[in-house]
Amino acid sequence: MGEFDLIARYFHRPTPRAVLGVGDDCALLAPRPGTQLAISSDMLVEGRHFFPDADPASLGHKALAVNLSDLAACGATPLAFTLALSLPQADEAWLAPFARSLLALADEHGCELVGGDTTQGPLNICITVFGEVPVVNGRSTALLRSGAQAGNDLYVSGTLGDARLALEVLRGQLDMPAALFAAAQARMDRPSPRVALGRALRGIATAAIDLSDGLLGDLGHILKASRVGATVHTDIATTLIALQAEDAWASAFIDQKMQLQCVLAGGDDYELAFTAPAALRDAVAAAALSAATPVTRIGHIDATRGLRLVDGAGDSLPNTYTSFDHFA
Repeated sequence: MGEFDLIARYFHRPTPRAVLGVGDDCALLAPRPGTQLAISSDMLVEGRHFFPDADPASLGHKALAVNLSDLAACGATPLAFTLALSLPQADEAWLAPFARSLLALADEHGCELVGGDTTQGPLNICITVFGEVPVVNGRSTALLRSGAQAGNDLYVSGTLGDARLALEVLRGQLDMPAALFAAAQARMDRPSPRVALGRALRGIATAAIDLSDGLLGDLGHILKASRVGATVHTDIATTLIALQAEDAWASAFIDQKMQLQCVLAGGDDYELAFTAPAALRDAVAAAALSAATPVTRIGHIDATRGLRLVDGAGDSLPNTYTSFDHFA
């Protein structure tokens, strides 16, 4: 099977929202009047982001999900994406589930595959995603990292830390019952991009970011861009490990040190962290309800720079956590 046969068989589909999709030198997109394009790229590299024996269906889902998560953090509506795919060989047994899962998530979010590239080489998946955000009275409604203000509440969506627990099992650092591991691995392999929540938070949240490299590290990007500090209540944050809340084994064997590591610096959560004025707590709750996505208030934004951790008694904890960095 040649390159163009591969594209035609697995990735060529109608693109009614694009002016021109797969099959030409460039795709052509026409954003609706009164909108801006939001664009993001992410790469998944074998041996760096996933194990060599990773399930191709899970890879197809995750490759697009991590990009949709960036659109969610911006408050954007998905529009289209391109796929650059490096493959050791044109293996139909790998390509079929990969493409099926990738395109199923694309259909779920109305995001059309409009182009890309394929080549032979080490397995590498790179997606660039395009979304739309409204412009109202000449101003973009996009959520940015730079709008957090002192006195704002700090929230996270969903649950944190379960993907890191799955990684610890795969690394041989933790034993876990099979059913619990399956649940944790699903959180690592098939994250749920919070696109509906991001859109619902437009006009409410002052800043947002998606959590790919760990809560504290990613939150640090908001603090730097907004020139503020934050206080995080670790007793609230550690309740967000879903497995711990659901299973007695997890409550007994995930000690406090591991809880904090997984939640504060675990990575691969693909939830949203966002800030909003305290006066808009009801609006935040309504946005979460409309998006069918739970959110938890875990702290607040401070005028004083820096990131502070406090326990349930209000005592300070040392911040020794480092989030994922490819070149650290």
